[in-house]
Amino acid sequence: MTKGRIHSLESFGTVDGPGTRFVVFLQGCPMRCAYCHNPDTQPMEGGTLMEPQEIVDQYLRNEPFYRSGGGLTVTGGEPLMQIDFLIDLFTLLKEHNVHTCIDTSGIVFKKNNDALIEKLDKLMAITDLVMLDIKHIDPEKHMWLCEQPNEGILDFAKYLEDRKVDLWIRHVVVPGITDNEEDLYKLGYFIGQLSNLKALDALPYHTMGIPKYENLGLEYRLKDVPAMGQNTLIEKKKFILNGIKKAHEERGK
Repeated sequence: MTKGRIHSLESFGTVDGPGTRFVVFLQGCPMRCAYCHNPDTQPMEGGTLMEPQEIVDQYLRNEPFYRSGGGLTVTGGEPLMQIDFLIDLFTLLKEHNVHTCIDTSGIVFKKNNDALIEKLDKLMAITDLVMLDIKHIDPEKHMWLCEQPNEGILDFAKYLEDRKVDLWIRHVVVPGITDNEEDLYKLGYFIGQLSNLKALDALPYHTMGIPKYENLGLEYRLKDVPAMGQNTLIEKKKFILNGIKKAHEERGK
């Protein structure tokens, strides 16, 4: 069994997939999203090495709390950076019929990497839900925001459709950065073409991560950007929904 490099564990997560969930935060991420509220999970070093069985044992101690529509979610960091560990962990979880979920940016996906695809195929066969964070639909704006391209991320969404894996899309709406109405419509149109789309979470940008940057001695690039108000978020989400609706109309749904 492959050991995982674990940043932290949360026993009763309520925002990381359906129901009450056991949440595993993995260490390491190649993205450098300007609004990342867990910058301490970015370095590949650090964290605690754990066996998959250790995590399963901790899950099972509180298993009654997860029975009603809950399960286990791995997030990060970027969990797919540790794909071998995920395969071992989810294989054990499926022996106990646990609902498995991955919260990912999809940044590791390379459609021409046969070795990676082989591993992903194995993992997706034991994954019930993928929560895919699409940071920005525009390639140039995505590069500025995350210091990584978005081509592979969008390819990953299409790969998940091909594999018929249930998909939730997450998108953080940041004032002046990801709230452009045309971009939001394009995002909606893209995800509206995906037959496996089950939900959309439009999340309001917040500033709660700033103290972490200060404590780590890191620059926070969005220090002058205000938090997104709930009413504004509702209005902005409508443009994503309009894009989804247009895509559905064209697909004849």
